[in-house]
Amino acid sequence: MSTPRSRRRSGDAGRRDLRWGRPWRRLGAVLAGVVLLTACGGTPDQLRQDATGPPDTAGRSSGAPVTPAAVPASSLPAASLPAAGAPASPVARGRLVIHGTGDVNLDPSYVPALAARGYDYAWSGLDGLFDGDDLTVVNLECPVSDRGAIVPKQFNFRCDPAALPAAKAAGVDVANLANNHSGDYGPAALLDSVERLRGAGIASVGAGADAVAAAAPVIVERKGWRIAVLGFGGVVPAADWLAGPGRPGMASGDDVAAMTAAVRAAAARADLVFVTVHWGVELDTRPRPDDVERAHALIDAGADGIFGHHAHRLQPLGAYGGRPVAWGLGNFVWPTLSDAGSRSAVAEFVVEPDGAVHGCLLPVRITAPGHPELVGARSCPP
Repeated sequence: MSTPRSRRRSGDAGRRDLRWGRPWRRLGAVLAGVVLLTACGGTPDQLRQDATGPPDTAGRSSGAPVTPAAVPASSLPAASLPAAGAPASPVARGRLVIHGTGDVNLDPSYVPALAARGYDYAWSGLDGLFDGDDLTVVNLECPVSDRGAIVPKQFNFRCDPAALPAAKAAGVDVANLANNHSGDYGPAALLDSVERLRGAGIASVGAGADAVAAAAPVIVERKGWRIAVLGFGGVVPAADWLAGPGRPGMASGDDVAAMTAAVRAAAARADLVFVTVHWGVELDTRPRPDDVERAHALIDAGADGIFGHHAHRLQPLGAYGGRPVAWGLGNFVWPTLSDAGSRSAVAEFVVEPDGAVHGCLLPVRITAPGHPELVGARSCPP
């Protein structure tokens, strides 16, 4: 089990007063605004997988960052964050269990078993894992909309809006839309996805009507904790997929200055910040140095845990500064295209009442197309 970082917290003492009146909180908010204004824009065996076998898709990260326009912190929508001066979270806090997954695809043309067997089939192998936790975050690898026009690229996915009630019933709380498939049918479908998810009771992160909305966190209250979730996408098919002033799109996962500023702004108004980020290169089984650097920067900025995805291969669980990093969670609701691609995991991050955070990977196998099943421990060891 990790211990709380002395830099930012020491048990409840480091979290006792979370009001904006605390000087370091005010300073953090100011710094976040300055940076945003100036930025351009395991398991015991670590569950390592090899990279053999055919690729699951052809989309690879070029490694070339695309920089969005600057986003002033002061313009963050009031509905997304509690107002300045809002009451602090209660001192008495409970133990939290938070889950994160890799790629979820609810396109019945790509996963025909979902249409044949019903959308609850996607979640029926998990023994109610997400329904019994405090928060579940997934990466939704398709626009959930019947609007828009197809964008020319090798692979295009379209989620069925009818799949959302089953996802909500299974316990999915937050869906990341900052990835290389959420824009497959253009901005109209992307924005419709945000609304469809909201209508189903699932929050979205990482995409929105402009750069401010795309970078805004979702904030929820659980057991006395105020929890912020942010989404970023570092696998960008084209520059116009990124949100900008007055332009719909996704939040960049390559602009480290903007990402860390968004984390600082969220940390100034929440007790905990978790980040879900689409990054890396397909078929890699270890994180690349640039992703390690950005993970460290996010945690230094105040992130309490990171859920990574995109490689279609399971990668190890790591840690930095006493905070867990799931480098790559592989496929989740996905076809069975290869043995390596069918090995997956759910990242479980546990927050203790004193603010310490630790995690593990719960082993999963996609035993049939679109059907992940838990195949090992159902929870992290104490």
